[in-house]
Amino acid sequence: MSTELVINSRTADSVAVALLKEGRLSELHYDNTDEFAVGDIYMGKIKKIVPGLNAAFVDVGYEKDAFLHYHDLGPQIKSLLKFTRKTQTGKQRWSLTDFEPEADIDKNGSIDKVLREGHNILVQIAKEPISTKGPRITSELSLAGRYVVLVPFSKRVSVSSKLRDKDEKDRLRRLVKSIRPKGFGIIVRTAAEDCQVADLDSDIQELIEKWKQLHRNIQRVRAPKRALREINRVSALLRDVLNDSFNSIVVDDMELFNEVKEYMRSIEPEKEKIVKYYQGRIPVFEHFGVERQIKSSFGRSVSMGKGAYLIIEHTEAMHVIDVNSGNRTNSSENQEANALAVNLSAAEEIARQLRLRDMGGIVVVDFIDMHRSENRKTLYEKLKEEMATDRAKHKILPPSRFGLVEITRQRVRPEMAIQTREENPDGNGEVEAPILIIDEIENKLELIAKQEKDKTIYLHLHPFIAAYLTKGLLKSIRRNWSKRFKRNIKVIPRDSFKFLEYHFFNDKDEKFEFN
Repeated sequence: MSTELVINSRTADSVAVALLKEGRLSELHYDNTDEFAVGDIYMGKIKKIVPGLNAAFVDVGYEKDAFLHYHDLGPQIKSLLKFTRKTQTGKQRWSLTDFEPEADIDKNGSIDKVLREGHNILVQIAKEPISTKGPRITSELSLAGRYVVLVPFSKRVSVSSKLRDKDEKDRLRRLVKSIRPKGFGIIVRTAAEDCQVADLDSDIQELIEKWKQLHRNIQRVRAPKRALREINRVSALLRDVLNDSFNSIVVDDMELFNEVKEYMRSIEPEKEKIVKYYQGRIPVFEHFGVERQIKSSFGRSVSMGKGAYLIIEHTEAMHVIDVNSGNRTNSSENQEANALAVNLSAAEEIARQLRLRDMGGIVVVDFIDMHRSENRKTLYEKLKEEMATDRAKHKILPPSRFGLVEITRQRVRPEMAIQTREENPDGNGEVEAPILIIDEIENKLELIAKQEKDKTIYLHLHPFIAAYLTKGLLKSIRRNWSKRFKRNIKVIPRDSFKFLEYHFFNDKDEKFEFN
């Protein structure tokens, strides 16, 4: 599978990153340097302690105070407070070799026994601000690299549970124990599989340099202020997903191009050549078809081809996804097979939508009912397979007899919500982007071509859309459809139609109806 990363520098401090797999939009990220991003470390000031919640509210400079629960303090919170206090007074160097750690706190203790209002505390963003809530923070600091995660004030060495090979896990654990800096714990990431000790040691040394930078910053920052920024989302994405399938990284800004090239040189020099500078006349997202895919992927209705589609709704409590076959097959003997085929296709698209929109919390999917238990099991396994590459923590429950599947997915940043509605050219409010209608028309044409024998299909629609479909005598969309579906497709402009209204008719002037 070929993988491309397309990076669009929109403003001086805002970047959009699109991850394409086989040309299809898989992930979309926006990076703003002013955001409170997951992984950033702040010097915060404790504003209020709430014993009833066993939590504290901490000022980190956001309009809403950040939330810090007792369980997010980490066992070594007293060691962190001591290290911070001594560093600010110039009595502590960066190394933990001579640092005398404090005893771990009781896991069932009370926060008012550990923290005091008005005191400073070093915290890390665990969840970005969502809706009306401030950031969720933790004091169990960690610094993530490509192969390992460095955890100060710990002695523990652990290996990612996603690595299944016991011998490989034991080998990595032995290697890391031999090079672990004193005073730091190490978590070995999945990407470390088959790594040699030199690669692991190089990664650890880079993280030690970040720890040194944090130590220097602690001495001069005054709460509330950021003490250390997690690497930008472009680099973080490269760090987390870069693999052998990557064949192209395209950047449209020279300064950012040089930064990405330098980062690639540091983590995987042999892949530096795949970083390319885009100098085309049209925007890079337009050139790679990203803008079109964004508009067709973020609406309330998402087409899956062959007439099937998803309806995605966001309520206050959860996300709800409804799977629709969109066809008119009524034969009972084909109904079960048709339902399975549509559900398997939906499972693939739903996994993509969860990543693309970064949907978190509870997600309930209403698949098409299937009566056979083996088909429900097949669907369950397919959904688990498609979700296996999702980096967010998640859990999937088997389908109920009614076809409902419940999914929980880790939410660490606001859901990606992109407006797909545009101003109505007729002057009345907003309508869905016309590009969505083109995809919808194509899907229904495919359905008609499969189920009807009519040689000619008449498509009646607004003159603006009709002109778009027929522009270009030899390369028009209408001509391509005629070739693909082996039908004579006639486009009939109708002045009386609303902008996005359309209907299909046969030779007998009978309208095709869709359930």
